[in-house]
Amino acid sequence: MGEGDRAYLRVHVRPAARRDEVVALAEGVLRVQVKAPPERGLANRAVEALLAEVLDLLPSKVRVVRGVTSRDKLVAVEGLSSQEAWSKVGQFLMRGD
Repeated sequence: MGEGDRAYLRVHVRPAARRDEVVALAEGVLRVQVKAPPERGLANRAVEALLAEVLDLLPSKVRVVRGVTSRDKLVAVEGLSSQEAWSKVGQFLMRGD
């Protein structure tokens, strides 16, 4: 992991779900659902926290940078290359956590 590494993940979010979870990865888009409602940025913060947990990063390293009012988002991940981030996501999905 080099300094200045940054990955961008395309994420489709289902807010106001029963639980916070990563559902699937299909066609380069990560599908997640969060309990938080889509108001006052609550769902965005929940997505950031969930992805930080999946990627084993501090929550401050994960930010929604595009699509803040949309279900389709672009999330920036500081400290991981794109390859590292997608590898961690894949490992997480294979574990079935």
